[in-house]
Amino acid sequence: MRKIQMVDLKGQYKAIKEQIDSSVIDVIESTAFVNGPEVHAFQKELEDYLGVKHVIPCANGTDALQIAMMGLGLQPGDEVITADFTFAATVEVIALLGLTPVLVDVDPVTFNIDVEAIKKAITPKTKAIVPVHLFGLSAQMDEIMELANAHDLYVIEDNAQGIGATYTSKDGTKTKTGGIGHVASTSFFPSKNLGCYGDGGAIFTNNDDLAHTIRGIVNHGMYVRYHHDVVGVNSRLDSIQATILRAKLPLLDNYNAKRRNAARKYTAAFTGIKNLITPTGFCDAKNSICDVCDCHVFHQYTLRVTGADRDALVQHLNNNNIPCGVYYPIPLHLQKAYRDDRYNEADFPVTNKLVKEVISLPMHTELDDEQIAFITKTVIDFVTK
Repeated sequence: MRKIQMVDLKGQYKAIKEQIDSSVIDVIESTAFVNGPEVHAFQKELEDYLGVKHVIPCANGTDALQIAMMGLGLQPGDEVITADFTFAATVEVIALLGLTPVLVDVDPVTFNIDVEAIKKAITPKTKAIVPVHLFGLSAQMDEIMELANAHDLYVIEDNAQGIGATYTSKDGTKTKTGGIGHVASTSFFPSKNLGCYGDGGAIFTNNDDLAHTIRGIVNHGMYVRYHHDVVGVNSRLDSIQATILRAKLPLLDNYNAKRRNAARKYTAAFTGIKNLITPTGFCDAKNSICDVCDCHVFHQYTLRVTGADRDALVQHLNNNNIPCGVYYPIPLHLQKAYRDDRYNEADFPVTNKLVKEVISLPMHTELDDEQIAFITKTVIDFVTK
């Protein structure tokens, strides 16, 4: 059996090595390293793939989220609602801009932001909602957009883990995540479903004026060289990363299909096993992989371990040379940087439970049946002993 990787970037690279190597050499020979033709070509191709009017590439996913908020003109003291159970970057940029983060609980089945919790958190100071498509599963965007429209709020999709997922609205309309809210951000960190070989990110929007503002922000506030019309930052996707992303973008749907296939095999093995709760799509009433739509692209395959020792399972897997991850071990509201007297532990029952139960198993495009069988057997042997 091949060595099991949490993310097998080398195996994925080997399958496209010839194209990647050739493309990178072409960029180096062109010496167009920043904002070169490869960046503009990737921008257009990603716009076509997502079905959005504007993609603005930038240096990384955290910058993308910060720049999206800057583009909306949010002001210090404005409240921004987001999920307590997610990576710190989501709340980090809110705090960096002097905005007021408002953390709310998540749904126990989907792990995504709880719509009822959003409703309770809205105040006259609320200006935006940031739903995170956590682990690759689309948040409940119909309900979130309805809330936003009713209260005149912006919706900023954090699509760092969900690129390629398709959200099916109540009316049957299908839209790629990142194209539903007023603006969205994504990350091209190497381990992402669409990852480059360094850092990279992008902002998406269908609003022409907002896109114009953001294009200035990413480039020191300039639209004309040395004319600084808005306060900006230096955040640009370099051409080498863009050419790698161009090679991978046509393969993204296939990559995501492979992830869903691996997820189905995991779930089939774990179904009916005591102490394990498998992930599900929001549109599926059962704890199974939804075959009706592509709402989940499985950036992570995350189990809940109930009635067994999750941390001991982590050690057991490590002892058997199976990598795994706990995303995330500490709620944001308990992180030293984001503690606030406004928060009440009683408001986070789901998050406080999830951080003790979740474990993410290896998930990538190169997983094979032998590896999945070994991983699932090792997990089952532990939780059923």
